[in-house]
Amino acid sequence: MKFTNKLAALLLAGSLGLFTSCDESALLDLNVDQNAATDIDMAYLFSLGTLRIAGEYENTRVPMLYAATMIQHTASTAGYFSGDKYLYNAQYSGAYMESHYTGVVRLFQHVITRTQEDPTMDNFRAASMVLKVFDLHRMTDIYGDIPYSEAGKGLDGPEYWFPKYDSQEEVYNAMIADLLQARSLFSESARGFGAQDFIYEGDISKWRKFTNSLLMRIAMRMSNVDEAKARAVFAEASSNGAFESIDDMATIIFATGPQGINRNGLNDGYWGNNKYSRDCKISDTFFQWMKTNNDPRLTIVAGPIGNPEDPSTWVSDVDALRGMPNGYTSTTLRPLLSPEDLAAYNANGNRIYSMLNLKYLDWEDPYYLISYAEVELMKAEAALKGWISSDATEHFNKGVAAAINSWTLFDASFARTPEQVQAYIAGRGFGAASTEDKLRLIGEEYWAATYLNDIESWANWRRTGYPALTPTQDPNAFEGNFIPRRLRYWENEIGSNPENYQAATARMGGDLFATKMWWDGGN
Repeated sequence: MKFTNKLAALLLAGSLGLFTSCDESALLDLNVDQNAATDIDMAYLFSLGTLRIAGEYENTRVPMLYAATMIQHTASTAGYFSGDKYLYNAQYSGAYMESHYTGVVRLFQHVITRTQEDPTMDNFRAASMVLKVFDLHRMTDIYGDIPYSEAGKGLDGPEYWFPKYDSQEEVYNAMIADLLQARSLFSESARGFGAQDFIYEGDISKWRKFTNSLLMRIAMRMSNVDEAKARAVFAEASSNGAFESIDDMATIIFATGPQGINRNGLNDGYWGNNKYSRDCKISDTFFQWMKTNNDPRLTIVAGPIGNPEDPSTWVSDVDALRGMPNGYTSTTLRPLLSPEDLAAYNANGNRIYSMLNLKYLDWEDPYYLISYAEVELMKAEAALKGWISSDATEHFNKGVAAAINSWTLFDASFARTPEQVQAYIAGRGFGAASTEDKLRLIGEEYWAATYLNDIESWANWRRTGYPALTPTQDPNAFEGNFIPRRLRYWENEIGSNPENYQAATARMGGDLFATKMWWDGGN
């Protein structure tokens, strides 16, 4: 790989306007080592950007410490799990913005820019466009208005060093346009990905399905504010071919064993060196929902009680498993406990609650981007809305079955029999439900299907209001006891990109947890 000193300096500086000096000429006139190499392989940048979507430790902060607890998949009495009690931690709230613009978006944008005149690299350009949209879709759904049109272009010139924030409506329209362009670029005649594709191992047809599935997700998200366009985009993408089976779904696949960035960063946070699993348990909300509905995933999602690091203490009997209620500290939780439970809690602490099942917390486990289950559940909702002509019940059944069966990607022991799956689906009673109850059932199953993909769980809950969640009550909640509608921007932007930051916050109505998204359903 060939690399200039100037290129390295600008890459490290990133795309979010990290330069605080106005002396642009000094940056542009950086000395270039005449003995240094002058280029870098775009395939390498593509691979690195892909792995960084999932493999950076910073990625755990929004999905795990905020989203998973806000959406009540997990719970914790530890204060640093900020979403459990709606606390503000600037480092965690802004982490996705801080790390992904510089560590992910700039890499994909550089591939896009450098390959646009080289048709042999169309597949790398197209896939980089898709993954850039995927990452920025998460970004806008976390924060609202974001740099999009000028994001990641710091290498193109100083005019992009302080990128403007596009409105979320503009971001959504731009994402749709970019995905349609990317889909048209995929080509069997262009250079193949080879070993550089950590998602589909070079299967172009699956990349097209991924593109269409992402278009459907984006269209459904905007359904409450621009239904006409949402319907048209969804129907077109669906008719062009989205995921058709579990084999199609988009996951980042890692090599066996920890190898630097080549690992599932979410699991590094939950279990790896930091062993957060000692502090994080299955939420009682999620646990009771699965138990009430006789969900065969209960003993997949919920691990045993006991010390996570000492298997001799584990108790896996289903009757012994229990979820931890959200919104409590180790002090405020005690008055809720029965005398028997209080004695056990005083002796064993949070070990009386079910840990996350360690079988899905290996570093090499797949990292979900979009699942086949999500696609079928979106189709069920689209059919109810009259966007597509197929049968909502059939899509619902396929989506729920896929959500259960796809757990085998993590561990073979998670397989459930067809009889178990069908009994669960029948028990949900979708076919005979009212339209509103069908929407509720879709929303609940989407929530269950996106466990470990909690940014998506949180976004879909904000759009639909399903499942019905009771906010936690803590006197120290930052803005009040409500599930946040967004997170606050990375605080560095206040000083380093002030004009664009201020324009965005004024347009949105403030940089607050309570500030609603453009597409927010208002539940």
